Amino acid sequence: MSAFKENFLWGGAVAANQCEGAWKEGGKGISVPDVDWHNPNLNRAGKRDEDSEMTSARLEELLQIQDDDQFPKRKGIDFYHTYKEDLKLMHELGLKCFRTSINWARIFPNGDDAEPNEEGLKFYDDLIDTIVGYGMEPIITLFHYELPLNLVTKYNGWQDRRVINFFTRFCKVCFERYHSKVKYWILINQINLIYVEAFNSLGMLCDKVENLEEAKYQCIHHQFVACSKATAVAREIDPNMQMGVMISDHNCYAETAKPEDVFYTYQKNQMSQMFYTDVRIRGEYPGYALRFFKDNNFNIEMTDEDLELIKNHTADFMAFSYYYSRLNSYEKNNKGLNDISKNPLLKASIWGWSIDPLGLRNSLNLYYDRYLIPMMIAENGLGALDELTENNEVHDEYRVDYLREHIKAMEEAVKDGVDLFAYCPWGPFDIVSCTTNEMSKRYGFVYVDINDDGTGTGNRYKKDSFKWYQNVIATNGDVL
Repeated sequence: MSAFKENFLWGGAVAANQCEGAWKEGGKGISVPDVDWHNPNLNRAGKRDEDSEMTSARLEELLQIQDDDQFPKRKGIDFYHTYKEDLKLMHELGLKCFRTSINWARIFPNGDDAEPNEEGLKFYDDLIDTIVGYGMEPIITLFHYELPLNLVTKYNGWQDRRVINFFTRFCKVCFERYHSKVKYWILINQINLIYVEAFNSLGMLCDKVENLEEAKYQCIHHQFVACSKATAVAREIDPNMQMGVMISDHNCYAETAKPEDVFYTYQKNQMSQMFYTDVRIRGEYPGYALRFFKDNNFNIEMTDEDLELIKNHTADFMAFSYYYSRLNSYEKNNKGLNDISKNPLLKASIWGWSIDPLGLRNSLNLYYDRYLIPMMIAENGLGALDELTENNEVHDEYRVDYLREHIKAMEEAVKDGVDLFAYCPWGPFDIVSCTTNEMSKRYGFVYVDINDDGTGTGNRYKKDSFKWYQNVIATNGDVL
């Protein structure tokens, strides 16, 4: 018998900016991912290029490039026009839930507009109705790296407190419009990735601040306040809506048994992950974070009203993405929170991401023991260079192997007592990669015939993993 609940939400997850395309249609404004450039000479090392931390000069260079093909997220996989056919495939797959995001710049093209864009709202009316019509629970992310670019150039992103109210207004419009259809909301995608997604997540131009590291945490404080304000608004509109906090899970193991390595690794895990969930779930800044700020001479401006909001409007569930684990050593890695080592005992993808199913069980147990609130796996999967055969088939047994072992780890965590209610593998159909801006890094159960340069038929083909996951869902995880 399956260990998963009878109503367990087997799903899939995408982001608007990686699949929709149509970057100038429907009244949409330009947003941060629309200037996310693809490097054709990419070194697949699991790291972003120099645009992770953006400067004013570099942004101006990008805005001068006229060729849309150099910015794959401008076209995505054309989900804006194909969502009905794509969601029909997801219904055939058997998905119980579907996670996507509402692109902020479709609703408020400049971010600070006085009124929302009705054409953008109408698109999400139809999209959400289609998800619900196919019997899937919509899980909606409200900020998945889709900051209107005007908020970058005019306010320097989340560095400016005024963005808190712009975000709250955006959330309120979405809550009022969709509360009867959407129960689960993730306010900010992977809120902790301020070191590898600084520009995507914070929208900050690093040459516009005096102390970049301090400024990142000031941005995060503003995001904490914005999440709390949005949560307060949601509960006034409809108390049945559930507000989630989401992080990217990258728990580190100590590289050796030396006490220095073990404790340093613990501290790193605190500040790179648990800091964010402690604030959003427990409702206060933990002592270790305050000491971190003091030791680094960071002056984070926060008011008593901010802290009261954070205390009183916490998250209802915790979501996290899980792809791989890392190693940590005091001697090697004490130069920064994002400085990590790969585990030589584990196999890795060609992007350098270690494959560690047991690490998922470890994280589920750790987080549930700490917070005792419902858990969601918001992303998980294996990016690979899938090959389409002459018969339009994709034999991706490596993906099946990866997902099977991770689902088994989830099952063991559920047996350990973890309240896990949803599993959303990343990219159930192929989409543009967030970290590398390439189509070649494929995660899906459905192959989308588009190449890195934008060429291809756009046709969709079911991979071998499609039938496998279909059977997993049909048996509620009982057949792996």
